Amino acid sequence: MNSVQRFETHSDEETRALGRRLAAQLKGVVLLIGDLGAGKTTLAKGIVEGTGAAPADEVSSPTFTLIHEYGNPVKVYHADLYRLDTAEQVRRLGIEDLFDKPALTLIEWGERFPEVIPPIHTEIRLSHTADDSRLIELREPTSQN
Repeated sequence: MNSVQRFETHSDEETRALGRRLAAQLKGVVLLIGDLGAGKTTLAKGIVEGTGAAPADEVSSPTFTLIHEYGNPVKVYHADLYRLDTAEQVRRLGIEDLFDKPALTLIEWGERFPEVIPPIHTEIRLSHTADDSRLIELREPTSQN
């Protein structure tokens, strides 16, 4: 059975602070799962900052560029697959090449393309509970069946 850690945050700053704390335990591929506006990019800002790759205010959603790189050398790849429709489009993006790099790979909307995601990965699920409050569940590692 996979381990699940649950957290509740009540503001964007608390969500970023949680990301900074979680950064130390994350490695490999991490799926950030949640509806639009659930806080995926806000959490990613904290994770990126927690790795020392970039300050949170330099982290933005890669919705239109699809992949951002942080750090020199790169410590974190941050991908957003929302605008893609097929696994073939994801593959053409070259995302699978990132999985073997010595960096953390954060993927928003990756759950839409399970055939492209490596079998061993971490999932972080975000959902709104009220106003700015979020329930954040960390499941690691997840093995796809």
